[in-house]
Amino acid sequence: MSVTDWRGRVKENQDPEDGGDLPIDENLPRRREARALLWSLLRPYRVTVFLLALVVVVENAARLLVPLLVQRGIDHGIPPLLEGGPARELMLIVGALCGVVVVQALSRMFFLRRSGRIGQKVLLELRRRVFRHFQRLDIAFHDRYTSGRVVSRSTNDVEAIQDMLETGFDSLITAVLTLVGTAILLVTLDVKLGLMCLAAFPILVALVWWFRTESAKTYRKVRESAALVIVQFVETMTGIKAVQAYRREPRNQEIFEGIADEYREINEKTFKLLAIFMPGVKLVGNITTGVVLLYGGSRVLHGEMTIGTLTAFLLYLRMFFEPMQEISQFFNTFQSASSALEKLAGVLAEKPGIQDPEDPVRLDSVRGEISFDDVTFGYSPDRPVLPDLSLHVPAGQTVALVGTTGAGKTTIAKLIARFYDPTSGSVTLDGTDLRRLSQSELRRHVVMVTQENFMFEGTVADNIRFGKPDATDDEVRAAAEAVGADRFIATLPEGYDTDVAKRGGRLSAGQRQLVAFARAFLADPAVLILDEATSSLDIPSERMVQRALETVLSDRTALVIAHRLSTVAIADRVLVLEGGRIVEDGSPAELIANAGGRYAALHRAWEQSLA
Repeated sequence: MSVTDWRGRVKENQDPEDGGDLPIDENLPRRREARALLWSLLRPYRVTVFLLALVVVVENAARLLVPLLVQRGIDHGIPPLLEGGPARELMLIVGALCGVVVVQALSRMFFLRRSGRIGQKVLLELRRRVFRHFQRLDIAFHDRYTSGRVVSRSTNDVEAIQDMLETGFDSLITAVLTLVGTAILLVTLDVKLGLMCLAAFPILVALVWWFRTESAKTYRKVRESAALVIVQFVETMTGIKAVQAYRREPRNQEIFEGIADEYREINEKTFKLLAIFMPGVKLVGNITTGVVLLYGGSRVLHGEMTIGTLTAFLLYLRMFFEPMQEISQFFNTFQSASSALEKLAGVLAEKPGIQDPEDPVRLDSVRGEISFDDVTFGYSPDRPVLPDLSLHVPAGQTVALVGTTGAGKTTIAKLIARFYDPTSGSVTLDGTDLRRLSQSELRRHVVMVTQENFMFEGTVADNIRFGKPDATDDEVRAAAEAVGADRFIATLPEGYDTDVAKRGGRLSAGQRQLVAFARAFLADPAVLILDEATSSLDIPSERMVQRALETVLSDRTALVIAHRLSTVAIADRVLVLEGGRIVEDGSPAELIANAGGRYAALHRAWEQSLA
């Protein structure tokens, strides 16, 4: 697969919020969502934000007074000294200048402290929302949304918004106030010279408009390229064992270098835009300053303008062009942040496919009776996995699901756990449609153990307690003993307090499976689903777990999905699936006795594999 093909595959799997290269007008809904998100984050602090805006006005007013005081000092404070007069007026002007500078410094200090505090609170709330929302989104969303993009949303994009909150808005407000204030003061000081300076303003506006338009498109591509780099990096590092086992390092390096090179190219384009915009602004500013100095100097010589006025004029002129540089920096920050905000707003606008009902039913006592009533389901509309399935599992019964890969076993388990909802028909627990239950209510009564048992950072006890956070140490030990995990835990360096390391790397596959069993048993559900849950166990460990299951699964509804038919032996009932349909149904002994049946053939093949 070429780099272009890999990039195309990622783009095809992107959600609408990632946009790609949409025309500007098609991005308007996302921009509205982004603005709404930003307003919702700032709304609790709107009074403080207004106060900070006033502080910025005070700070800039003090800053704008400095050239006027310099003019006053040159024109009215220094001449009396040259004539041997008192320095009283000059001292007053210097005192006023010091006062203005102090006001500017204090207001700046106040702004930075309060704005920094608000910015961090806003970022905290944003991180909370994103994390909470990612957890609420259904399995179907996470199946199509790569982990690298999740990381990009919660790190790169949040950091881009942080940059805007820390420096962006302050720079913009200061720049606007400075531009307006200096423009007024330039014309006030000298109308002719002021209008001459403002003649350069249309050129600056044209430069800013061009930069804004081009940078908007460029920075959106920057965010997309950054996400692709993270996706490839995370995918490779997550699957590093497979990468090294199949000697994929050179190919993955080639792919990564390709997308990293695209990232470099798009970033270079941003610098090209800056290389035109910033020197362009400086060129216009320097030419205008030269013209002002030439024309103003001539007027000073002819007595039409004082030296103090010309000095103040030049100081204001410098202040007039400085904001253009700040505006360019703001656009860099703003375009990056707005692109990130659009993507985050798109994620937060995603509606979970599995939602709680408005008026959920609460089950006080759950027996564990499961029913599928004319259920049709498919992961894509044109390919149903379960075509019109009906099934009844009495409370307390242990049912084994067997069949070839793709027969629909795991899909049945996912529907019972309500990771998905059926396309038509209903799945019920004790006669109540699962869609009428809140997800928290359902998760209390239905627990699923898969073959991909994730171990979290922490101790063995922490991972067992994951199924019941408030469980006592005695309850944790009892759950471990119930599944036979206590034996290997006793051999660990620190027993239950042993750190499992990243993803449980300190434990074997079988040990991780036993911890997952203990986690599920501690949760004490009415319905327990084991999806290939013994696939990672060796024969002695599997026999140990089977003995534990016979005790733990008593008086509990259980669905066991397994290719190892030794696990099926503990079942009260076996369902043989083919093409999403039940083709055989009976006890293990009954189905084995039917020599021509599918299960009997599977059982014979399994026995021969053991021999």
